[in-house]
Amino acid sequence: MNRFFKLKQNGTTVRTEIMAGLTTFMAMAYILSVNPNTLTAFGQIDMGWYSVFLATALAAGIFTIAMGVFINFPVALAPGMGLNAYFASVVLSSASTDHPFTWQMGLTAVFVSGLIFILLTITRVRQMLLDAIPDSLKHAITVGIGLFITVLGLKNSGLMTIGVEAGKDIPAHTFTDVLGFETVIHLGSLMNTDVQLALVGVILIAILMVLRVKGAILFGILGTTVVAIMMGAVNFSSLQSSDIHWVPDFTQMNFMSFDWEGIMHTGLISAIVTFTFVELFDTFGTLVGTATRAGIMKDPVEGKRRVGNAMFVDAVAVTGGAMLGTSTTTAFVESAAGVAEGGRTGLTAVTTGICFLLALFLAPVVALIPGSATAAALIIVGVLMVQSIKEIDFQDMVVAIPAFLTIVMMPFTYNIANGISFGIVTYVVLATFGNLVEKKKYNIHWMMWVLAVLIILRYAFLGSGG
Repeated sequence: MNRFFKLKQNGTTVRTEIMAGLTTFMAMAYILSVNPNTLTAFGQIDMGWYSVFLATALAAGIFTIAMGVFINFPVALAPGMGLNAYFASVVLSSASTDHPFTWQMGLTAVFVSGLIFILLTITRVRQMLLDAIPDSLKHAITVGIGLFITVLGLKNSGLMTIGVEAGKDIPAHTFTDVLGFETVIHLGSLMNTDVQLALVGVILIAILMVLRVKGAILFGILGTTVVAIMMGAVNFSSLQSSDIHWVPDFTQMNFMSFDWEGIMHTGLISAIVTFTFVELFDTFGTLVGTATRAGIMKDPVEGKRRVGNAMFVDAVAVTGGAMLGTSTTTAFVESAAGVAEGGRTGLTAVTTGICFLLALFLAPVVALIPGSATAAALIIVGVLMVQSIKEIDFQDMVVAIPAFLTIVMMPFTYNIANGISFGIVTYVVLATFGNLVEKKKYNIHWMMWVLAVLIILRYAFLGSGG
């Protein structure tokens, strides 16, 4: 084991690596309950909670182990936050339209985006795209997704409600233009049990984080579940349910549930672009950040080579996760928790992956966790992602305005792609004019011009969707 994972060479031991792997698992195990709840939209999408749970645990286990064994990299993978929310929002928003975007189409979009990733990684175009996007927009994308996730958590918990007082009838499940005073965001009823539990969850997770408890999000979810049990708000039927099993029933998986007939659906094309684009930056930031903290980037040449190899595993994981029946599987920023514990090699990842596979036997217990507890986790995850805002120079308007639009357009239009699109186009325009008057020259990569043109054409011919 020492020779295979090069433990001595990396200044670590078997015990340290295993403890680091367990720490990483504890930090990201919340995804086992959050992802099924998110992709099924808390029961509104018929993917099946247990089916998504199986896909989540398998994807996280298989591809995290692959990262450790083949790349010797201390990074774990699992279905990513943000893109799973986008997946669910697209399916729900089109449910009652003439051409609904089904969850099968969503999995098809994820699968195709994975194939695109494999191609981009092999040809090294992926690295070129990463160089093209300004750092300010990369950070803004992370912040915007954080707010998007927060809105999802607030909405699902009932902490945020929408008061509609329109002067005309509003058809259900449609996009409707109303005046600013006709639709107002409200605080949900504090008498509602779900709202109370969500508040308990947010406070509990926050306290654990302040106390620097490893796995604070997971322990916060479990603590909130205990409170829910004491309040009589937990349904114990999952422990005896015929649909959720102690021994994994892989026949219930949504394996290869693709819809190729809907491949030309405009919503599918837009989703493929969004999945590809967002995952592009999310993975890069996670891998480079984790590699830097683990000391892998001390040798820039070797570090870039290993990050490049890790990107290939990540690309395969996107495709493989879609085949198993879940949204985009990606490198998890929570891997930094294991690295902070001393994890330096793939043995850390292998340990984490094995834990996810063992979790397949705990589905009935995971199903007990109330939606309010996982909604609280979404809100806190939003806090973690918004931290990147400090990297943006808001004194420079050429940087600030595109970054601001990237951030606000995601939660306020409930669409990640809109935020990225507005950010890219405005940056190209403002940087062009800025270069005419400012001594400081703003770099506009030729790829940014291509992306800006494609985005304008996309909205011109496909519309905004609402």
